Amino acid sequence: MGFFGPSGSFTEEAASTIGNNLISFDSIMEVLDAVEKGKIDIGVVPIENSIEGPVGVTLDLLVHDYDLKIKREIIIPISHNLLINPDANIGDIKFVYSHIQALSQCRKFTEKMGVVVNSTSSTSAAAEMVKGKKNSAAIGTKRAGEIYGLKIAASNIQDYKNNVTRFVVIDKTDHKPTTNDKTSIVFSIMDDKPGRLYKILEVFADNNINLTKIESRPSKEKLGSYIFFVDFEGHRTDKKIWNILNNIRSNLGYIKVLGSYPTEGEDLDSFR
Repeated sequence: MGFFGPSGSFTEEAASTIGNNLISFDSIMEVLDAVEKGKIDIGVVPIENSIEGPVGVTLDLLVHDYDLKIKREIIIPISHNLLINPDANIGDIKFVYSHIQALSQCRKFTEKMGVVVNSTSSTSAAAEMVKGKKNSAAIGTKRAGEIYGLKIAASNIQDYKNNVTRFVVIDKTDHKPTTNDKTSIVFSIMDDKPGRLYKILEVFADNNINLTKIESRPSKEKLGSYIFFVDFEGHRTDKKIWNILNNIRSNLGYIKVLGSYPTEGEDLDSFR
C-alpha cells in the first residue's frame, strides 16, 4: 500500500489503520501514478479537511489525469504539534515549516508567534528539514518528531479543535455494495442557464437521496466555467442510484463516477 509521505505524516497514520506494509511517495501524483501502473495495490491520499476544505490537487488528478476509483474513506482527527530541536526553546524560533494545509490550520498560532512561515511538500518533510536548525520549527505529528529527533514545544496548536481530515483509498476499482455506502461523482453542466444546477440536484431530492457534500472547482477550461463535486448516500449499482445517474446525464456536459464505497467505519476487514 502506498501513501503520501514521507513517514511521520498524517497520511501514514490514516494508511496504518487499514494495513501494515506501507510505501511512502513524495507527492499525491506519485501515489496515483503507482496505483495506475500496478506498482502498488492501493494508495492513500488526503481529499478534504474540516477547516480548510478540499485538497485541490487530489480532486484535480482524479478528474483530469487518472481513471482510478475511490474504494474507501478514512477519517481521522488532526492534532498539530510545534516540533523543535532538543536544544531549542520557542523563543529561538524565527521560521516555521509545514504543509500548506497545516500552516493554514494553525494560522492564529503562528501569527501570535510572529514567525515567518514556509510551505513544504508534507508535514513530515518539514520535520526532516528543520532537524539541526535551532531557529526553525515544524508543524507535524508526534511520530514525525520521534523519527527526526525533535521535541514537542506545543501541542494541539490548530485554530479549531474539531479538526478532522478525510483520506481516500484509491484503487483501479471501487468497493462492492455494503449496507451503508456513499458515491462520489463530478460533473459539468451542459449550458449555463438559470436553474440548470437546481434541476439536476432536484432529481436527488425527488428520489429521497441525501446529498452529503456539494462543492465547485474551476474546470480549467475558461474563466467562469466550473465542475461540481457531489457526494450522496447509496451505491452506484443500486437501482435507484443507477436510474438517477441516467436521468441527469442528458443535462450534463460531462459526468464521472469517482467511486462508490463504504462510509467511515464500514467493512474494514476487506482491507486487512
